[in-house]
Amino acid sequence: MKRRQLLALAPAWAAAPAFAADTALRLVVAYPPGGLSDEVARALAEPLATALGRPVRVEHRPGAGGALAMELLARSPGDGSVLVFSAVTPLALLPLLGPTAFDPQRDISPVAAVMATPVLVLGTPALNTDSFDGLLALARARPGQLRWASSGLATTGHLVLEQVGLSAGVDIVHVPYKGGGQQLNDALGGQFEVLSSNVAPATLQFVRQGRLKALAVGAAQRLPALPGVPTLAEAGHPDANLQSLFGVFAPGSTPAPLVERLNAALRQATASTALRERLLAANNLPQGGSAAQFAQQIMAEAAHLRRLTQRRPIRLS
Repeated sequence: MKRRQLLALAPAWAAAPAFAADTALRLVVAYPPGGLSDEVARALAEPLATALGRPVRVEHRPGAGGALAMELLARSPGDGSVLVFSAVTPLALLPLLGPTAFDPQRDISPVAAVMATPVLVLGTPALNTDSFDGLLALARARPGQLRWASSGLATTGHLVLEQVGLSAGVDIVHVPYKGGGQQLNDALGGQFEVLSSNVAPATLQFVRQGRLKALAVGAAQRLPALPGVPTLAEAGHPDANLQSLFGVFAPGSTPAPLVERLNAALRQATASTALRERLLAANNLPQGGSAAQFAQQIMAEAAHLRRLTQRRPIRLS
């Protein structure tokens, strides 16, 4: 930022509300405990508390593909006391599928991008093949019989399934969960044949143990931890080659100077060596940038998803 711009912002920064040191900031996770988002939010809480000089309490408000957490945020005061950690899909995808109880433009303020997470397509013990091509062959032979679980309706994992169905011309039943924890437990028990799951240490461990089969990954390139597993683009399904962008959001009524202060604190937190190493070790890519840049990323994601959903309408039931 240029010196003139910094000088122009100085009065606004000075006017930004001060945090009460004894008042905990509520960092609300849009998904249930036990999954990747829970782990990262808790890893983020300590450096964020240090950067802001106030305690941070992690809570959970799962359901409706992240919409419930966003509804809570839209009703919260814009004083920096409540933030939401979520993928961008509640803002970029849900409004394309029907009315929402919040206005993504008016009621929600993007604060900072935190991480980009590849999406793994995994076979469970119920799937009698070890390859993505084998999965599609089974789906063609048994239309409407294979079951594919995701962490919820209108999530990135759900969209991966829909795009694979479109490009491969197969009919696979969607099994939506309310988050990744229970989904993973049921996958290990063979309650369905396929799941799409954000990359996480526990998931990779089950792949290494042979309890789950890595069939493909949504990512710009193959994962270092799974060099033999093709991306969905390499498997011939570029529109399904999606990954999840996660970040932190504030109520839409939050003053711009306070959003900037929160952004600075989050950038400091995500730049910490410990958190970056933790994310990279789990094959997640640390993010950063300004609040405006994060908003632009969400707009670009929404435009991309609009094109995809026009070709393959997403079913919410």
